[in-house]
Amino acid sequence: MSFLSSASPKLPPWKILLVDDEPDIHDVTKLTLSRFRLDGRALTFLHAYSGDEAKQVLSQEKDIALVFLDVVMEKEDSGLEVARWMRQDLDNQFTRIVLRTGQPGQAPEERVIVDYDINDYKEKTELDRTKLFTTTFAALRAYRDIMKVEEAHRQQMNLREGLERVIEASAHIFQQRNLKDFANGLLQQVVALLRLENSILVRLRAATAITGEQDYEVLAQIGEEQLLTPEVLARLDATQSNRIARLEGDTYVGYFPNSSGKASVLVLKGVEEISDIDAKLLEIFCSGVAIAFDNILLNQEITDTQAELIMRLGDVVESRSNEAGNHVRRMAEICNLLAQAGGLPDDERAVLKHAAPMHDIGKIATPDSVLLKPGKLDAAEWEIMKQHPAVGLSILDGSQRPILKAAAVIAHQHHEKYDGTGYPQGLRGEDIHLYARIVAVADVFDALMHKRCYKDAWPVEQVVEHLREVAGHHLDPHYVELLIQNMDKALTITERFPD
Repeated sequence: MSFLSSASPKLPPWKILLVDDEPDIHDVTKLTLSRFRLDGRALTFLHAYSGDEAKQVLSQEKDIALVFLDVVMEKEDSGLEVARWMRQDLDNQFTRIVLRTGQPGQAPEERVIVDYDINDYKEKTELDRTKLFTTTFAALRAYRDIMKVEEAHRQQMNLREGLERVIEASAHIFQQRNLKDFANGLLQQVVALLRLENSILVRLRAATAITGEQDYEVLAQIGEEQLLTPEVLARLDATQSNRIARLEGDTYVGYFPNSSGKASVLVLKGVEEISDIDAKLLEIFCSGVAIAFDNILLNQEITDTQAELIMRLGDVVESRSNEAGNHVRRMAEICNLLAQAGGLPDDERAVLKHAAPMHDIGKIATPDSVLLKPGKLDAAEWEIMKQHPAVGLSILDGSQRPILKAAAVIAHQHHEKYDGTGYPQGLRGEDIHLYARIVAVADVFDALMHKRCYKDAWPVEQVVEHLREVAGHHLDPHYVELLIQNMDKALTITERFPD
């Protein structure tokens, strides 16, 4: 991963605070040090003429590198009190203090340095131009080196805290089992790591340069700002594999290819500058994410393949019984609608939706003479028809795949009735699996809404009336009520998949 950034900004001058009640001392010090440079940085001077003024300046100004501090000002120990206050009350351990006194007997050197953490002690009479220059140089160099150590320590702590956030973030997103949840989780964690408000994750439909809107799909977005502007789209093809690059202004883009050929593009908005720490964190995070993304896509492909095969098997059964193949598609969608209205988690809804088309798989063994008979079945024929749930179970039983396990239960129980009068086991109420109860409501609704070899389609009002009649007897009353409450959505599904 590589990073593009602007040139390092010019460093500001070193800040020096002059604390002395004699204005001439201020003027002479400034004049003497006017041409001073350390690491190419000049000096800028702040002024205080009493101990109280010095405290005010130190409270308001950051990054003061050096204080030239007079001992005797409004009081005999004003300077010493400022030094004590800096180290103890302000907790400033970094700024260098050079004590200057015109009355050396007032503050013995050894006691002052030890008790007040003074970095240097000079009598004003000995501070000629050369000594003032060397004293300033030594103090600023010490301050510079201390700040380098402190910055390294701060970066190490930030990196440690960041790594902990990365581990926590990775653990969160790796728990997601579908592409949508994974993408949303990924985006939330990246935004948290970089403290952003707007970002978007898109997937290229092929690992090629973007030429238009049809070449990508949005997987997740945070914030309402339109990030995929024409200018951004025009620049996306400049990104190279495994890298973060500044596009323009405060917009960055990350490009992460994967083995499926459907690369992911992460667009980040509001990034003033990606620091070295954040760059490392993002690189560590995304290296793990790339592997997880591949696994998610592979699992998604397996799930989609399973679902498609199940749907096609359902089509085979329905076409054999002269019922339109769209029956199983409507069933799947209406089951999903009822599961969502009933508050089922997303993963359970997905399993139910994919398994529902297999509810009548057992009819594959039912003779045509029974399956295609236009009139009412006699007793013997009815006994043959009633075998298809057990046959469905025998076909699907034994798999450890969640979808096929659910399909086995649904195939076996979808003709059980809520009052216990169904078949083949005579289960009652909530002893019937939740999936089978939902499928039964969807199956009855769709059968009544469409023409079959033994009946014509019913009008919606008659279907609703019948559903209310059989609620609590044939069907679970809770899911009947949910279907009626969402009848407009159910009818939209019916219109979308007509016979």
